Amino acid sequence: MIENKIEEIKDDLEIFDDDLQKYEYIIDLGKSLEPLEEEHKKDENLVQGCTSKVWLVCEKEDDKLIFKADSNAAIVKGLVKILLTIYSGLTPNEILQMDKQVLHELKLEEIITPNRQSGVQGMIKRINEYAKAFA
Repeated sequence: MIENKIEEIKDDLEIFDDDLQKYEYIIDLGKSLEPLEEEHKKDENLVQGCTSKVWLVCEKEDDKLIFKADSNAAIVKGLVKILLTIYSGLTPNEILQMDKQVLHELKLEEIITPNRQSGVQGMIKRINEYAKAFA
């Protein structure tokens, strides 16, 4: 199931021949991100390592973790959408057992800057911290 989500995103990204088209696709993904309630946009929910602001919150529903997030930057918002598509709805143990090389699997390392890669790693780290807390 997790692998299918990653493969779907990877297939979508591979449709585009050049990086600009991939960026446009990622920005479009960000536009579909559900807005995060203003009450969650506070410092304690900011993800460290991101040059843009990214707020990430987590709720546990039954046995699954539901992540909500937002960013003040268009491309980052799209990257947030990708991560939420992959991680939201998984159990804490499923998240903790996942390979953390999502950027590499999606080949995003080829198109996003090192700063954005660091931000994505920061989001993955925070998602794993939530998973450990709820495991």
